[in-house]
Amino acid sequence: MRDRPDDFDEGLLRPALAAWGIEAAGLDYAPVGFGDFHWIARDGRGRRWFVTVADVRRKTFEELRPAMDTAAALREEAGLEFVVAPLRAADGSTLRRLDRHRYAMCVFPHVEGMAGDFGDEPDAAARGAVIDLLAALHATPPPLTTPARPVRLTGRAVLEEVLRPGGAAPWLGGPYAEPARELVADHVATLRRRLEEFDRLAGADWEPVLTHGEPHPGNVLRAGGRRLLVDWDTVGMAPPERDLWLVARDDADLARYAAATGRAPDTAALVLYRLRWALDDVAEFVTWFRSPHARTPDAEQAWRGLEGTLRELDVFVQ
Repeated sequence: MRDRPDDFDEGLLRPALAAWGIEAAGLDYAPVGFGDFHWIARDGRGRRWFVTVADVRRKTFEELRPAMDTAAALREEAGLEFVVAPLRAADGSTLRRLDRHRYAMCVFPHVEGMAGDFGDEPDAAARGAVIDLLAALHATPPPLTTPARPVRLTGRAVLEEVLRPGGAAPWLGGPYAEPARELVADHVATLRRRLEEFDRLAGADWEPVLTHGEPHPGNVLRAGGRRLLVDWDTVGMAPPERDLWLVARDDADLARYAAATGRAPDTAALVLYRLRWALDDVAEFVTWFRSPHARTPDAEQAWRGLEGTLRELDVFVQ
């Protein structure tokens, strides 16, 4: 996140890092990503680590822990070197609570490299490199900790609430609340149609594989001649199209995956996961703007995201 968490005590980080054997001489906030908070820790000898703090009110500790354990196992046991996995603390844990209810942290190796942005459009060579990583991941036997990722809308309850008569009552969260309410009210018919389409597509049965969940350019790190995948909190068992829709752009991309795996991607599943992402994004932005917020860079990004996603749903083509 670009915005620092106002109610988070950074003093919690130094003693917590001791569980990884790290005596932090410095901590610098890293305004990157969207969702979690990040710091760069360094010790007196100049060694660095990437520290991630998650708000476990958004995704619970019990949901995050198996995902982090799975990523660590993929690196340590399956030997997938493209997995940027959390380091284990002295007790073997990958995720530790910082307080009783809200924050938890992971520690990652600090990797020199360059990540893209979510909206980037990589060229065919870059897409092919990521498809090759996904083919290897999807063929990997899942660790025992791997969570299931059923085809469902995380934010369905939020969407159904705002689509009910009277669901567009005034929102009082902050400067974007009322504009967001009006924007969603203008797209009620579109959202209802897309929910119906989602339900129709979600009735199919596909064989699950081990998926990353969000292999978009923002989670692909270019380190020298290598490409690495970061942000494994969404790892889990699901149809391969859960990953592929974010990467493949043409028939050649899909053919490359099929040649590597012997499994041709399913067009309906690609549509389903594209639609699922957009609907869940709308629900997340609605939750944001109905909650207390200020006019910050992250809120501005969320507003642009809400506008763009609703435009996409207006013209959604299967």
